[in-house]
Amino acid sequence: MHTSEQADQKLQAILQGSTPVLLDFSAEWCGPCKQLAPILKDVKAKTGDKVRILKIDVDKNPKLSQEWQISGVPTLMLFKEGKLLWRQSGVMPAHQLLQVLQQHVG
Repeated sequence: MHTSEQADQKLQAILQGSTPVLLDFSAEWCGPCKQLAPILKDVKAKTGDKVRILKIDVDKNPKLSQEWQISGVPTLMLFKEGKLLWRQSGVMPAHQLLQVLQQHVG
């Protein structure tokens, strides 16, 4: 079993990598988060290994949510090599999200 500190370190290591990482801050009780799930699945199918998508439950990770000032869910954050490239709250269509990813990661 991982402690939250080990999990934080693992996440930081992933975010520092050269593969772009899209974080999806969501919650079980959040309706729009449920709408976003198939959109992210579609985006993953179209981007393959070019982008890593990680879902973070704000209720299970309150420290992380507070650290990154997540005030509403869903919130998407795009990282590459440890840098935050883009952030947006709310649901967006797959084609729009794909455009954002292409702009930032090619």
